Amino acid sequence: MIQSFRISPLIRLTLLLFYIALTLPLPFLAKATQAPVPDGLLWLGISLGFIGLWGVLSEQVRVDGQGIQVCHPVWISWLVRRAWALDWSEIAALKLRTTGQGGLVYYFVTTAGDRAYLLPMRIAGFAQLLRIVEAQTQIGTQDIRPLAQPWMYLILLVVTVGLLLIDAWTIQTALTLGVLS
Repeated sequence: MIQSFRISPLIRLTLLLFYIALTLPLPFLAKATQAPVPDGLLWLGISLGFIGLWGVLSEQVRVDGQGIQVCHPVWISWLVRRAWALDWSEIAALKLRTTGQGGLVYYFVTTAGDRAYLLPMRIAGFAQLLRIVEAQTQIGTQDIRPLAQPWMYLILLVVTVGLLLIDAWTIQTALTLGVLS
């Protein structure tokens, strides 16, 4: 039986809203400052960026009796080439590495020892994925924790909503004062 895990909805929502909060004011600022970049070009770029971010955040982890696979939907997979698949028999260990910011990530190390694959840590159902990995590989996973805790994304979400409110107020004020006419 195939089980699918997707990036946590909290993480997806937060990052998509953060993108909107950062880019939404740009066409209005360009118009207010009479920048040489056309509004339509900015809106097109922002839209394409949003679609690209949506695609990257559509990553899926699939597990079954044969192995584990990380993939993206077909519509974006041609652009995002981070897909990989491993049979359970190919996995020799989970190796710990520290990130540049001091976080901890884990990599699947193959029996051949020639490749390492990043354990997806931002998915909904991470604990369940770890139980499956442990059952299929007999590698202990009890000490593995997600890279980012939900409270971190909740804080970012609150800050993002505040930023969106400020964006809306600023744009409304500019429209009211006729700055963007």
